[in-house]
Amino acid sequence: MRVEFALVQLGIKYEVVDVPPTAVRPKDFVIPAEFAANSPRAEIPMIREGGRYLADSIPILERLYSAVGVLSGAALEEAHWVDQNIFPPMIAIYYGVNPESIRRASDRLVNALTELEAKLVSTGWLGGDGASIAEAALIPFYVRLDGLRSLGFEGELPRLVEDHAARCLALPGGVAVRWSEEQQSEFAGRFHKYRELKNDAD
Repeated sequence: MRVEFALVQLGIKYEVVDVPPTAVRPKDFVIPAEFAANSPRAEIPMIREGGRYLADSIPILERLYSAVGVLSGAALEEAHWVDQNIFPPMIAIYYGVNPESIRRASDRLVNALTELEAKLVSTGWLGGDGASIAEAALIPFYVRLDGLRSLGFEGELPRLVEDHAARCLALPGGVAVRWSEEQQSEFAGRFHKYRELKNDAD
């Protein structure tokens, strides 16, 4: 999602091959041979550019934004901040298997969103005067918010974060990656099923 957002925003043509995350991958899913051969740690996303392969979203975003000459140090710093502060509690909510662990992850996410709001005060964007690599890093949170709520996130978005989300989702990249209600439901359903299996095993 991060990479597709960036590709659209930067006007780079691309094709998508869907490879679901390992923990929620259907048992009958056949991993493309090209992916298995070139992503030894099974990292997604992965891009092929000519004959070169690169895996993991932040390095891919760095490559894309630097290739078109729009990568700033400030925006890259904010992208890393997003990756280190928004995503760990978000992922902990996905994989939370009991109400207490989900609540703790939700509290951490709320704290990170309060910090995020402070970063938006000056320009309304992260790391500059418009959408950047930092917005690409953050977009999955905005897209998956309804699914996160279904999985137990009860926090409210601070006002500036809510405004930022609306602007990001209205961008061409945001429109390209925005999910339908069906996709939100399918996403949440994967993790509800994961929780059921984990709780049954325990």
